[in-house]
Amino acid sequence: MRTPFAPLDRDMATRARVRAPELVGRGGWLNTGGQQYNLADLRGRITIIDFWTFCCINCLHVLDELRELEEKHRDTVVIIGVHSPKFVHEAEHQAVVDAVERYGVAHPVLDDPDLTTWKQYAVRAWPTLVVIDPEGYIVAQHAGEGHAHAIEKLVEELEAEHAAKGTLRRGDGPYVPPEPVATDLRFPGKALRLDSGNFLVSDSTRHQLVELEADGESVVRRVGSGRRGFGPEEFNEPQGLALLPEEAGPLAGRVLVADTVNHALRTYDPATGAIETVAGTGRQWWQGSPTSGPALEVDLSSPWDVAWFDGLLWVAMAGVHQLWTYDPATGTVAVAAGTTNEGLVDGPADEAWFAQPSGLAATAERLWIADSETSALRWIDPATGDGSRSVHTAVGSGLFDFGHRDGDAGQALLQHPLGVTALPDGSVAVSDTYNHALRRFDPATGQVSTLATDLREPSDAVLAGSDIVVVESARHRLTRLRLPEEAVRVEAVAHRTRRDATEVAPGELRLDVVFQAPAGQKLDTRYGPSTRLLVSATPAELLADGSGAGTDLSRGLRLNPEIAEGVLHVSAMAASCDDEEAGAEYAACHVHQQDWGVPLRVTEGAQTRLGLVLAGLDA
Repeated sequence: MRTPFAPLDRDMATRARVRAPELVGRGGWLNTGGQQYNLADLRGRITIIDFWTFCCINCLHVLDELRELEEKHRDTVVIIGVHSPKFVHEAEHQAVVDAVERYGVAHPVLDDPDLTTWKQYAVRAWPTLVVIDPEGYIVAQHAGEGHAHAIEKLVEELEAEHAAKGTLRRGDGPYVPPEPVATDLRFPGKALRLDSGNFLVSDSTRHQLVELEADGESVVRRVGSGRRGFGPEEFNEPQGLALLPEEAGPLAGRVLVADTVNHALRTYDPATGAIETVAGTGRQWWQGSPTSGPALEVDLSSPWDVAWFDGLLWVAMAGVHQLWTYDPATGTVAVAAGTTNEGLVDGPADEAWFAQPSGLAATAERLWIADSETSALRWIDPATGDGSRSVHTAVGSGLFDFGHRDGDAGQALLQHPLGVTALPDGSVAVSDTYNHALRRFDPATGQVSTLATDLREPSDAVLAGSDIVVVESARHRLTRLRLPEEAVRVEAVAHRTRRDATEVAPGELRLDVVFQAPAGQKLDTRYGPSTRLLVSATPAELLADGSGAGTDLSRGLRLNPEIAEGVLHVSAMAASCDDEEAGAEYAACHVHQQDWGVPLRVTEGAQTRLGLVLAGLDA
């Protein structure tokens, strides 16, 4: 099979077609009514394979991008999700079953815990989309988000081409929806305690808020229609909740809701039941969009949690790996920390890197952050006199190290935590989601311990007197625990991401990021270079030369022969616009972007070139 990293034109692709490898996964098929499938069963349909993993915010964005295309071309297109896990928990079959329901995946999913199909298709990044024509040949590959428009154009071309050839088969696809389950909550995300003592819970999968009595079980009321939408009575997978204090002015007493998939902040007034949008446009933020200004005019990206800190409403903007703030007094939003690069870098707020911040908890001295993709607990200081802030890490070491280990914070491990809760003694409880545990970090001693195990995907927790009430998301309930005087010790387990390392030779390494503007588009160079490339490494010493930012998608790197292995971090972006000369009536511009973390092993005699596909035809 030819290397999939060099671009081709359509004529060349037609002359040298590549047969798609078979779909194989030890976990079997979901959303098919128990039926097992292979590529031969899909012959005659246009097949789009979505390589995803449920921890990845970019993968969740792509699920949402594909919904319209999936519905519009339901009789000709079959989307197949191939679930390819990063974390150990994601390799559990039941966890994949839960994720498919949690995120409303309305197409068949192949559970591939061993990454068998991932390797056969030479995939290097989550998410990656591969388009297969009705005759079973690969015609395009796209890494990252923002490709739905280009794929739809390609689908329309393939429909016309294969209808003319007689090789297009229309009809119902293999998707069989699962049977609905009756529970009061369905994959709840976050919770808060109201002044009444009742609990308000974001019932994320059902697109509602639910108020429960103080027992945490009896339903008082449901807020929202339960339909996915952005109307006055609708939410779209809501997550974080914050009760606004008196200093929030006219919004005091309202609940601020992170309406995640609507990319918006909404308020809910418990007194009147009114829902109002206070920030976001309903559109997802892309590179180059404004990062501050009137809150209702600035795009947001998957806000996951919210908390009041240092006189502002802080937002864990998981979709762009940043923290933003919302000021109710001025009605404005602004970036407060993070660069949009994904990773774990401390220091001045405007230089720090995050990776899907998903949980916030405020004290007078610190804003605690559950940084999920780095399996880290971090914090940010209040502003100093000159307005500056710093970001620090308490627990965690990077994107690829995770596990369940107690003890000194410098060597303790978490696994994809989604929530953090400030405790009365100055310590914090961490909802250690993929370890099914509630953990505790004590800043006074620098120690990490385990408060409780045998939870099921805990995603948040809230204090209730001397108890702590945990959102057990995958058990669809709130669970009340007594805060113990001493933590429970568990046997230490450490993991690294199980992706195979790419063997490269020491010394010079050529990095090529392939981007070919989709048909009917061209690179947008009206305002300067239309591409961006950022390269770094963990450990930093792996790269002797070639790190940093630039506009060329190809770069010469030099590897340190004294470092045997590490991870190369590559972030690429390209902007393309519809070609008016090609007949586009209403020209629009599109941003294509992707971050890769490529494990490398430095080996004498290995390859001296590394190719990554951002977008282009398979080659």
